[in-house]
Amino acid sequence: MKLERLISIIYKLLNHEVLSATVLAEEFGVSPRTIYRDMDVIGAAGFPVISHQGSNGGYGMIDGYKLDKSLLGSHDVASLVTVLHSLSTMFDDARVQGTIERLQSIEPIQQMPRLEINFQSYHTDTDVLRLLREAIAEHQVIHFDYISASNERTARNVEAVRIYFKYGAWYVYGYCRSRQDYREFRLSRMLDVVLRDEHFAVRPQVVRDPGSYIQKQSKTNIPDQAVPESQTTTNTQTTAPHSLSNEMVDVVIHIRQQALANGLDQFQHTKRQFHDDGSITVRLTICHPLQSKWLCGTLLSFGSAAEVLYPPELRVHLRQQLRQMLSYYEQDERKNDFSV
Repeated sequence: MKLERLISIIYKLLNHEVLSATVLAEEFGVSPRTIYRDMDVIGAAGFPVISHQGSNGGYGMIDGYKLDKSLLGSHDVASLVTVLHSLSTMFDDARVQGTIERLQSIEPIQQMPRLEINFQSYHTDTDVLRLLREAIAEHQVIHFDYISASNERTARNVEAVRIYFKYGAWYVYGYCRSRQDYREFRLSRMLDVVLRDEHFAVRPQVVRDPGSYIQKQSKTNIPDQAVPESQTTTNTQTTAPHSLSNEMVDVVIHIRQQALANGLDQFQHTKRQFHDDGSITVRLTICHPLQSKWLCGTLLSFGSAAEVLYPPELRVHLRQQLRQMLSYYEQDERKNDFSV
């Protein structure tokens, strides 16, 4: 523990001009007298520690003294610091901040960062993320209820091996004991996540790369936001006509000017045509458009600001959906059955 504290103090001195013994003592949970002894040890080891007197005094390193920079260049350090800063916003890990300070001692970054990545989203539960990270590090089984893409709720016990971020959402990948195979679970669909008092050994078989599913999905240009777990279930949505069932289909959508920004956000990887009135027409190629929950849900979220021009089968499908929705609100007597 003492050695780890000494190394951390060295890196802090390399990244700060002056640090007082009081500040260091509070950070490491020791007394100022212990810090004084640590400084003597660091100096005896050959590090040029100097003492600054006065009200703003403390300890520092001689100007110009830095560690060997041959290991990493400025571009390497900047890239690593960017990633670590992004992770620290999610996991609030003091060890990450310590790593950043050690990297900056190799190559100080004086300018503003050119790139920042924020892994947070409005539906991210950072507490659950930290819990999952602990489970993976400790090889601890997690238990939760999961809502599948077919809206079925099942209890799961999973040996999680990794967590990752893609398409604006966090996912967990691990061995599902219920399915006796590796599965991918979307964090927003995991309910009541707890750590079980049970540890597991990592299974010897080859773990499939979850990214392979994404590569397969990307062939449709627009992801359907489903997880492989849903592939084992039967889709109960309206069945597409034969003409749309086994081929890629062009979908053409006209978006009015008042929803232009949202249209650009939702349909990034598409062919786009801008019009003089401020509206836009987008064309995307997708398999099974009538069965795509992502596409239909997104189109309905635009309200009257978006209209499907092609294919006609999708227009009919959306019209049926809207009529079903309207029927709920036409039953005025139901509004008195519930209280807020």
